Amino acid sequence: MITVLFFAHLQEMAGTERITIEANEMTISTLKKKLAEEYQLKNLDQIMFAINEEYANEDDAIKAGDIVALIPPVSGG
Repeated sequence: MITVLFFAHLQEMAGTERITIEANEMTISTLKKKLAEEYQLKNLDQIMFAINEEYANEDDAIKAGDIVALIPPVSGG
């Protein structure tokens, strides 16, 4: 099982702050496709992904037990 955490506006778009996915392994790219299809999340290419608190790339593997955080861009002044 993989846990996915949503932050900021992504929580509103997904309708929850976290989900669990029944999978043993997938890549960030595969996860993006799944989230776009099942939760209608858009512009995921502008979102940073972290696996177990370390930033991840498109082809990084997510394994069962991992926690993936979706971190939207931050702006401020």
